[in-house]
Amino acid sequence: MKFASAIAVAAAVLLSACNTVEGAGEDLQSAGEAVEDAGD
Repeated sequence: MKFASAIAVAAAVLLSACNTVEGAGEDLQSAGEAVEDAGD
């Protein structure tokens, strides 16, 4: 039973980490677009 709980917790952590990285990527992309627009 402890093993199943550990797997569930690990899966939740990994999924939240993926969402965090995806969000950071979107933030960097929007910042890059702002810099690009400022250069025009």
